[in-house]
Amino acid sequence: MKKNIIAIIALVISSTVAFAGNPDRAGSAGAGHLLINPWARSSGMGYSAMASINGIEASYNNVAGLAFINKTELLFTNTNYLVGTGIKINAFGFGQRVSESGVLGVSVTNMNFGDIPITEENLPEGGIGTFSPNYTNIGLSYAKAFSNSIYGGLTVRLISEAIYNVRSQGVSFDAGIRYVTGENDNIRFGITLRNVGPPMRYKGDGLSITATIPTNGASLTVEQRSEKYELPSLVNVGFAYDFIFNEETKLTTNAQYTSNSFTKDQWGMGFEFNLKNKFFYRAGYQWEKGLNSKVDRTTVFTGPTAGASLQFTMNNASIIGIDYSYRTTNPFNGVHSLGLHLTL
Repeated sequence: MKKNIIAIIALVISSTVAFAGNPDRAGSAGAGHLLINPWARSSGMGYSAMASINGIEASYNNVAGLAFINKTELLFTNTNYLVGTGIKINAFGFGQRVSESGVLGVSVTNMNFGDIPITEENLPEGGIGTFSPNYTNIGLSYAKAFSNSIYGGLTVRLISEAIYNVRSQGVSFDAGIRYVTGENDNIRFGITLRNVGPPMRYKGDGLSITATIPTNGASLTVEQRSEKYELPSLVNVGFAYDFIFNEETKLTTNAQYTSNSFTKDQWGMGFEFNLKNKFFYRAGYQWEKGLNSKVDRTTVFTGPTAGASLQFTMNNASIIGIDYSYRTTNPFNGVHSLGLHLTL
């Protein structure tokens, strides 16, 4: 079985490298908020933690990690996205073990752009009110331990994008597996397929135009139909290795390759240092072609990420912790995420 799993992982790695991302299609996909990691712990490791992150955060990175919840987990994160733009992201997650090997999870991510003045052809300066674009996705996840080494999961995600009087709704699917091996389960491989689903399309009154015919004064309404757009599907392949110093201290290293369907492929690396299961320090780096060139760089992110957590264990073995991460950007003043997690 181990040989078969390793062979599958090697096959996926070779196929994703052979069929690299397509930067020529950049900008032709929609629902780009599905590519934003809303969680503080995993985002501090350079988008490289899909093979190691456990709990409700795994619903974004690799849903197979959800299977490692022992009983109940609650998580809330607030993100100040691209500081200076006024964009806020709130994410909430709940995970519950429902059987000896199965865990059910729910996650909600909301992206708010603040109030924007309403303008019209006759009122280009506004003054008639404001509107607030709102992007939301709700994920329902299930993960299962098939053995002591193999874990898998599936997420069904409802997507909603609202811009004033125009709205688009859709559904996407994520699937992931994780293979754990090593003397102390310190070697992990992961594969995920994310954001796969039917095309979406905008609808609403904002796509209609009403005009008056000068000759007879009759009113005429023309309804326009927007073009469909694809979801930003991708494949992740990741690896993690734990350097275990003692029962309370370890260093987890991560590496991840992302094959994007609508933009450049990305490589991520990062680490997490766990000190006495109370203090956690994280850092990472995400690279893509042209990242270090002022001419060829096509992303606002410049690569480095960092983060930390502080958590406490209660008398009843419950854990409460605070998480923070920072991602560098140019322009704007970075991305700050602050979260609270509770394990019962």
